[in-house]
Amino acid sequence: MSNSLITGLHHITAMASDPQRNLDFYAGLLGLRLVKKTINFDAPDVYHLYYGDETGKAGSIMTFFPFGASPYRGRQGTGQAATTSFSIPVNALDFWQKRFDQFQVSYKAPQTRFNEVVIYFEDPDGLGLELVANDADTRPPFTYGHIPAEVAIRGFWGSELWETSYEKTEALLTQHLGYEFIGEAGVRRRYLPKSVDSAEKGNEAGNFVDILWDSTQRYGVGGIGTVHHIAFDTPTDETQKGVREILLSKGFMPTEVLDRQYFHSIYFREPGGVLFEIATNPPGFTFDETIENLGTGLKLPPWQEKNRDQIEKHLAPISLEKSVEAYRVG
Repeated sequence: MSNSLITGLHHITAMASDPQRNLDFYAGLLGLRLVKKTINFDAPDVYHLYYGDETGKAGSIMTFFPFGASPYRGRQGTGQAATTSFSIPVNALDFWQKRFDQFQVSYKAPQTRFNEVVIYFEDPDGLGLELVANDADTRPPFTYGHIPAEVAIRGFWGSELWETSYEKTEALLTQHLGYEFIGEAGVRRRYLPKSVDSAEKGNEAGNFVDILWDSTQRYGVGGIGTVHHIAFDTPTDETQKGVREILLSKGFMPTEVLDRQYFHSIYFREPGGVLFEIATNPPGFTFDETIENLGTGLKLPPWQEKNRDQIEKHLAPISLEKSVEAYRVG
């Protein structure tokens, strides 16, 4: 398989409850940019909120389906992409601990893992998150957000897959998705796309996939507070077709290509049960908004425009200005 078919992580999608509370946490507290406000194409009465860096580059995008007061609470466990890690500079550690203290966000004391310093915390719905402090990530942050640029989140560091064993998932990653095994710490095994030039500083950030394997861990249950799927980035429709053909030839069952407006997607289950997506880089989030106006309007796919009045009537109003003001630095 050509190393260029998969270039790293594209986005991670999770399920949340209240949409304003979700916006408050990710755009307000964490200072991520609201890159796109749209709907769940498969459930148009539910928002689909995208957060990321200034331009919504692959490897920075965390997305949510906020279902409101849903009774379907999830439980983290095996068969899930359980913890999502964000990258921050080493000199930002003190800032973020003080910020969590200020806004009463519980977190674990910093731990060292590989050459990283890691702070674990959870969002209001219990979704597992980390800040990984490192000096390797040279990606620019959201430069005109309310978090000072020198301490702002750069994007993803990586994602954790919780599995009962690692062998079959590792085989998928390394033999068919262009990843390679690069390190081990206890039950944690780390992978990086072969297409990433490790000699070029900063390219590794946002692309790590870690398998944590434990045969005694209970299985996860999908629902509020859990990751729905993890998406890998592919450059074009043609490279996506190449990945799909490989998956079919190896006995996997990827979906047909689905138009998600800002990217094209195929989905399939990896051997441990985690839902994987392969998403194209284009068209991108400037498909229907300029960079300056990303996230400012409710964007609907063309086939739903005729239903705009009804859709807007059923969506709870949310305010980015309220989120930023509530968590403004200083």
